[in-house]
Amino acid sequence: MLELLDQKVFLFLNSINSPFFDTIMVAISGKLIWVPLYFAIIWWMFRIYGRKLPVILLFIIVAVILADQVSVAFFKNTFQRLRPCHEPAIKDMVHLVNNKCGGLYGFVSSHASNSFNVAVLSLLHIRQKWFSVAILTWAAVVGYSRIYLGVHYPGDIIGGALLGSAIGYTIVKLYNLTDKRLLSHREYFNPQQ
Repeated sequence: MLELLDQKVFLFLNSINSPFFDTIMVAISGKLIWVPLYFAIIWWMFRIYGRKLPVILLFIIVAVILADQVSVAFFKNTFQRLRPCHEPAIKDMVHLVNNKCGGLYGFVSSHASNSFNVAVLSLLHIRQKWFSVAILTWAAVVGYSRIYLGVHYPGDIIGGALLGSAIGYTIVKLYNLTDKRLLSHREYFNPQQ
């Protein structure tokens, strides 16, 4: 029942397309285009945390690796749900851009997992309302781009978003625990004491 609903919602969303948006969605779904955003977030976090940033970056690296690898090893390879563009029942109805379908399995979306992981990691450190809205909107648009491009169902995106958010939240909590117990008591990180 849910799978059929997921297919119907996917086909509706995927059918709303145009050559202009094909180009935009390919760009949004790309990885290199967002490098300036990542550097801006890191720069902003440096302004907030100063000397603690290298430790924060270690936690961020762990979170990024977890979000990416868990989505593949524990979800895609376990559930083995075909991507819409590989699903025999609907693949002829899928709007596929540049004939790129990706790997065989799609649940959960690694793009959604990674982008929501970045969003949660950064918004829990950068506590500005406008930033929270902007970064969550960015993550949602990246997720939507995967539906538009014909490579993920909405359920894949929701699953990836939940996974990435949970990993990001957990890593921030682990960092806060480390900061409270170790970093806040070290002279290097708190020279004013």
